[in-house]
Amino acid sequence: MAFQHPSALARAAYGVQHRNVRLTRRFTILSNDLVQHPELSMNARGLGAYIQSLPAGSPIGIKDLAGELPLGEVCIASALRELEERGFLGRSRERLPNGQLVTRTVSHNHPSAAELAPAAPRTPPPPRPVTPPEPALKHDPEPVPAPEPDPASEEPETAPTTPVEAPSEAPVEPPAPAPAPAPAVALPAPVHPDNPARRQLAVELLPELRRADPRLLLGERDVQRLAGAVEAWLERGATHQAITAALCANLPEHPRNPAGLVAHRLTVQLPPPLAALPHRAPFVAPDPFTSCETCDRAFRSPTRGGHCKDCKDGGARAA
Repeated sequence: MAFQHPSALARAAYGVQHRNVRLTRRFTILSNDLVQHPELSMNARGLGAYIQSLPAGSPIGIKDLAGELPLGEVCIASALRELEERGFLGRSRERLPNGQLVTRTVSHNHPSAAELAPAAPRTPPPPRPVTPPEPALKHDPEPVPAPEPDPASEEPETAPTTPVEAPSEAPVEPPAPAPAPAPAVALPAPVHPDNPARRQLAVELLPELRRADPRLLLGERDVQRLAGAVEAWLERGATHQAITAALCANLPEHPRNPAGLVAHRLTVQLPPPLAALPHRAPFVAPDPFTSCETCDRAFRSPTRGGHCKDCKDGGARAA
């Protein structure tokens, strides 16, 4: 019987155990050289695995990744540099036919995959003009006199006319039109703007954002421009605390344009209007209590005094 090492049994008992299912959809094959790289940070490993899971053509700019992942732009830029230095990412600048510069990004599941990338085609240089060699100088022979033509048999010669074709000009293609700028998204506005109290609350809410987060420091002009969008939120039933929480959640580390960030969130996260509450019947107060003149029992009556129900029934039977 072979001897079993106790430390090996402990590792087998308390180490990681895998319970996997066979995946047939929505899975990605990753290399252990990426996820177990000893020199890559965990942010770089996770970002490399996320990029490998994206379909071809997905935008992976710093701002695109920051909008999808819970990481800041500085952290994403550092992780991309790590992946590029270790050979898991390739980035190159290319110029489109319209003159625009774009960045082409290629994700490698292994550093050796970069060697399989096709090389960029090289344009051959234009051929050099070939100069024909000069003929050798020779002594001209003595000219021989030509025989005189017979004027009777001489006929006028006509030079052959060859039609000369005009040089054809290649059609000049018009330059490609520049892409039109994206239309600016209009800020939401309240349906009923004539509410001074709601306007004052919106004007007071925006400057107080810097109390919740110092990064949301807005200028006076931006406060007046964005107050109408805050009024639209208040008109739809959003509270002061809910608006502040929505504008301050998951902010980037160093926002370059706090006013633009607030305007974007006020536009894309505008809550839908609430349905009207069902109409309730108005409250009717019950009749006050009074005492019966016969038995001194308390009962409700719209007037003071009188008789209770039992005394009324007894008097009616006696009559």
